[in-house]
Amino acid sequence: MRATLRWAHSDLRTHRGEALFIVLATAGIVVSLLLATALFGYATNPWQRVFTQARGAHVWIHTGPSAAPAKLAALDGVESVAGPYATESGTLASRGTRATVELRATDQRPTVGRPLLTSGHWLDPARPGGVVLETRLARALLAEPGDTLTLVGTARTLTVVGIADSAEPRYRPGEQPGLVWALPSAVRHPGGQVTGLRLADPGDTDYIVQRAVTMLGAGAVTEVSTWQQARAEAQGDNRLFGQVLALFGLGALVAAGFAVHGAIGTRIRGHLRDISVLKAIGFTPGQVVRIFLLQHVAYALLGALAAGALTQGLGRYIPGRLGDAVGVWQGLPGHTVALFAVPVGAVLFIAATTGLAAWRAGRVPPVPVPRPAAAPSGRLSGPARRALGLRLPPALVLGWHKAFTRRPRSVATIARLALPLLLIVVAMSAWTTIDSFHSRPEQMGLASLTVRPDGDLGEQAAHSLLEKNPQVAAAYPGVEVAALVPGQTATIALRGLGTRQDPYPYAVAEGRPALGPDEAVAGQGLLDLLDVRVGDWVRMTVGDQPQILHIVGRSIEPENAGRVISTSLDTLTENDPQLRPTLYQLRLRPGADPHQVAGELATAAPGHLDVHPITNPADGLSPLRGVVLGLIAVLALIGLIELLTAIGGTIRESERDLLALKAIGLSPRQITGITVTATACTALAAVCVGTALGIPLAHWLIDVQGRSSGIGAGLAQGPSPVLLLLFGAAAVLGAAALAALPASRAARRRLADTLSAVA
Repeated sequence: MRATLRWAHSDLRTHRGEALFIVLATAGIVVSLLLATALFGYATNPWQRVFTQARGAHVWIHTGPSAAPAKLAALDGVESVAGPYATESGTLASRGTRATVELRATDQRPTVGRPLLTSGHWLDPARPGGVVLETRLARALLAEPGDTLTLVGTARTLTVVGIADSAEPRYRPGEQPGLVWALPSAVRHPGGQVTGLRLADPGDTDYIVQRAVTMLGAGAVTEVSTWQQARAEAQGDNRLFGQVLALFGLGALVAAGFAVHGAIGTRIRGHLRDISVLKAIGFTPGQVVRIFLLQHVAYALLGALAAGALTQGLGRYIPGRLGDAVGVWQGLPGHTVALFAVPVGAVLFIAATTGLAAWRAGRVPPVPVPRPAAAPSGRLSGPARRALGLRLPPALVLGWHKAFTRRPRSVATIARLALPLLLIVVAMSAWTTIDSFHSRPEQMGLASLTVRPDGDLGEQAAHSLLEKNPQVAAAYPGVEVAALVPGQTATIALRGLGTRQDPYPYAVAEGRPALGPDEAVAGQGLLDLLDVRVGDWVRMTVGDQPQILHIVGRSIEPENAGRVISTSLDTLTENDPQLRPTLYQLRLRPGADPHQVAGELATAAPGHLDVHPITNPADGLSPLRGVVLGLIAVLALIGLIELLTAIGGTIRESERDLLALKAIGLSPRQITGITVTATACTALAAVCVGTALGIPLAHWLIDVQGRSSGIGAGLAQGPSPVLLLLFGAAAVLGAAALAALPASRAARRRLADTLSAVA
């Protein structure tokens, strides 16, 4: 044991930098995996906790005021019913902000779909103007208990008495109205009803919805929402964060395992004589294997312990969503198991790859095998001889020859170095895709502003007022309604924007734009929901009015999980003359500030325009940029480990050639250039492989995520050629610079030292 420890201590002193990099890389990998675990728990648990504690309804059905939804309680499979509650649509204003809301009349706290108060108290009959706001709505209005809200378009005011969590779909500007619970006396102009159904078997949701719509009549149902939709919306970007972290964490773990495997293999080739001596003095093959295995497992274990301690102690203090996720995760039942299992799994994986490499050390014979008189790669290839005949610099020719002559070993080195570079290219592509949502929103199917005029402002006046603003490039009139899909199991968003003379510029990823009568483009979420493809006809109903549309293209649709079908306003009004424009989508000129333009429009028609910027899906992904930077740093560490291994192996294998190179008259600078060129050529080959494989892999991964989220494929944006060129140049020049110093030292070694090393 003492000899083993002395060997390990001596090796650590010789390879301090490599040991440090292994510890840091392992720590970064384990932190990434732990944060991914935290985000997965955070994505599912808060909504599930609220749904369970609130006894949430699995289905919410909105109907007209004349429907009789109370009879839904008699449906087989319905365990209990919430409501029906009378509802009134409106817009609340507070501190300069506005939000569309649904006022829900209830005289007592519900038992199904019960709001969970986070501050304040429940409705009090002694305060008829008091309301309780859903948490996200309260955050959007900057409202707290005691604040007074104004119901836009009326002289009515409401007082916030409480804020509550709900398991129903949450407020989303322009998409989902916020939920407000109020006493029946405060809901003065009800325009509909809403009923919640809690089911005995959640798996029967689609069937129960179909039965409910059939019982009430399709014309009576205006909207249906299910618990699956609410859960998916609540998980939102957190699950994407977790997937990104898990993907890169696992990829980095594999890359680190290969890097450690290569490092040990190279070290074994450089210490064959030392290993033979160890065996000659009595070390068994198992003891030799344990020397390498325990040493590198200790490095990995140190990094894993540091990562676990940092995540547990400081994780909750990370700014933004990551810190919130870690704080929630630490209170979950499975937190302790995950905190133990993830680092142990990472260490075991590194131990497995280490063991495979260390096993070769156990097979080294106790009597050193004489090294061949000439290296297998000693003979110059034909291209190398011709290049020397053309009087090219010998350092370049011999360096290129050294990098690629030992084909199996060279290919393995390039592959190990290319893996972290490939993952860095994927990370850069993710960064570029997120940035494109902000810099080029029109290419992602996003407008800049949504404007909803009130009834007092006519269509022509509203359109003229919007186009007068010099920052507005185009204003497209439109309407958006909820429509029942075939089979009546869910509602989708049916949207009509623009006219045939001035069509809305949808971002079409497949097929063509909708230009003719009854033509439409649809989001990926709708295609998946209805199991249709581009070219199919679909039928849906808006109240009693059917709409039959021909899907001619698939659009990039970030809203409503892609469950949107869009056509021109002309098509909708031809099929249903009662539909009138209720909103305008604005495209702004390049460089215009949406918030500034929104303020100018609101000032131009005070009280008549509800203006708000379009919610950019990338806004929630902004913290991912910091995650990407951290992952790139971890991958760069892994690449550095592999690069140091390749440099060390090249220098060791050059010891025999050193005498011959000096004998033919090469200077120490030229000999140094051979090693630097070999390292640079290896790095260049790895960059080419990593880039060639990383770009299509990134597009595939991003498109898979786009399809699964309903937005659809076609989002991926690769890094610019200039950025890729700078990345490749930095990798190659960095590798060359890293090899320069050790290569220079080796080239200036005394001849006696060289003879002793190769004897």
